[in-house]
Amino acid sequence: MSLVDLPLVRLTNPDPLFPSLFILHLNNGAENRFTLQFVHELMQALDHIDHVLDTLDSTHAERGGALVTTSSGKFYSNGLAIEAAMEQGDTFYVPYMRMLARMLTLRIPTVAAINGHAFAGGCMFALAHDYRVMRADRGWIAMNEVDLGIPLIPGMAAIVKAKITHANYLRDCLLAGHRFKSSDAVAAGFIDRAVSQDELVDTALEYARALAPKASGLSQKLHLIKAEMYRDTVTMLLAGGTTPGGFMSKL
Repeated sequence: MSLVDLPLVRLTNPDPLFPSLFILHLNNGAENRFTLQFVHELMQALDHIDHVLDTLDSTHAERGGALVTTSSGKFYSNGLAIEAAMEQGDTFYVPYMRMLARMLTLRIPTVAAINGHAFAGGCMFALAHDYRVMRADRGWIAMNEVDLGIPLIPGMAAIVKAKITHANYLRDCLLAGHRFKSSDAVAAGFIDRAVSQDELVDTALEYARALAPKASGLSQKLHLIKAEMYRDTVTMLLAGGTTPGGFMSKL
């Protein structure tokens, strides 16, 4: 059942008997590049999720809830619409980082069903989820800013460091722009499972259904746990700083 149908995103409920289970479909063209409109529409979809959660009766609320995000085709997301982002500056980066912080701390469990390549800003969006399932037979996940000649701003670096915790894998990700296949990313610990294309969304929904009770009551408990778990990252994302290495002036 479609809940929100916007030009660039579509929010659905795959099970009418479980109204707090959601699938968010990314539909911004073939590459799902992040633009200001795309970010605004994602936030509208998250607003609608909050509205649904706030208005459920106690019986449904006790079941908790969960969100799966996915897309179709070659890309989950090919990152930012970089020329527009650089031209817009804080007008783009501040809402984008606020959206990442909101995903990172959503009050229900989140699962990214990564259907294809997830590069740069698309990789960060995937990392903002609690769990990640990736297509096994096609697609890379990577932070390729080093190859694009673009430094990472503080909030973006923070979310990568929060989710890729092994020093060598983090080094290869950020300094070498390594393109991780799903099997490599599972070994590195930031993809939870690699499955076939046909199994991708069903597997993500299995995770979502299993995790949904952790949000039983649909209170802010999970949101606050995540906020404290990722306090430093959330602080950096919401600080609005867009100057890479600003602290270096003191060296």
